[in-house]
Amino acid sequence: MAQKKAHEVDSFLKRLDRAYPIVLLYGPDKGLVSERADLFIKLTGLAKDDPFAVIRLDADDVNAEPGRLSDEANTISMFGGERLIWVRSAAGQKGLTDAVGFLAKNPPTDTFILIEAGDLKKGAGLRGIVEQSPSAMALPCYSDDARGIDGTIDDVLAKNRLQIALDARNLLKESLGGDRLATRAELEKICLYAYGKERISIDDVREIIGDVSAVSYETIVDAMMVGNIIDFTHAFDRVIGTGSSSFLVLSAAIRQFQSLQTLRYGMENEGKNASLAVTATRPPIFFARKKLVETALRHWTTQSCARAIERLQRTVLESRRNAALAVPIIRQSMIALAAEAARGARNSR
Repeated sequence: MAQKKAHEVDSFLKRLDRAYPIVLLYGPDKGLVSERADLFIKLTGLAKDDPFAVIRLDADDVNAEPGRLSDEANTISMFGGERLIWVRSAAGQKGLTDAVGFLAKNPPTDTFILIEAGDLKKGAGLRGIVEQSPSAMALPCYSDDARGIDGTIDDVLAKNRLQIALDARNLLKESLGGDRLATRAELEKICLYAYGKERISIDDVREIIGDVSAVSYETIVDAMMVGNIIDFTHAFDRVIGTGSSSFLVLSAAIRQFQSLQTLRYGMENEGKNASLAVTATRPPIFFARKKLVETALRHWTTQSCARAIERLQRTVLESRRNAALAVPIIRQSMIALAAEAARGARNSR
């Protein structure tokens, strides 16, 4: 089985393994998928912006014309040397899956196939094809846990030749982890703020993440999850109006949906109702939020939580690529999720 566990991926990407010319990066953390795709390209030694060496394809285009992937993979470089076919936005499209299946059995020479995908089901479709092939490797990309966040903090600080106080690190970690690109962006912002210093203090962290407390972010996300569009709009505009980062709101939303998804999974597989699921949560949910979380659990299923997380991950990337429009992009995405929750509330009556 050609696959790695989540904690093994970073080690695999420390050197290029030519035994696996086909590499699939997949998972709900689109920022991490994108970051690791860049890392893999660097390992190949090919210039990312060289149109003769790196061929970019959209998964839907390959799906419509499956033979194109094989044609590109077996085309000889105009100037000789290796090539990379970079397929993005894969979601298990059948035409793409068939094309990758053919190449997995007939791997190209002097050509790498890199595929970026969202969260894929185990053993099915595109992921199943790659995992079962001896010439392909599947690499999962999941949102950072505490150890992953610490590693990212250490990496960014080392590059900027900075240290951080323990209390500052602990406060910083509370605002990070929803998406790898968002995490790095916040860390780079803090390093820029602390330029000229040797050590980042807790006051530096408080200053750069804004004076809006985590409770304010919860207010925004809670209103969104239960479909209260008016409260969401007021809370979002108020918090953003203070100068707080809109990306921190996104990060909070992703974490809340991940927690909600875990609770829903318990309800759907263990026969618990919303009240029992909330009561059994460890650490316990703050008493003032219990009723609200119970309400949200009735509006969202495991699958709809997964779709919401995926949408928020896409929003992170879109807002990063269009920084000038980040706030309206994030606002519109979260309003759409609030509207979905409102529809769920109406349908459950």
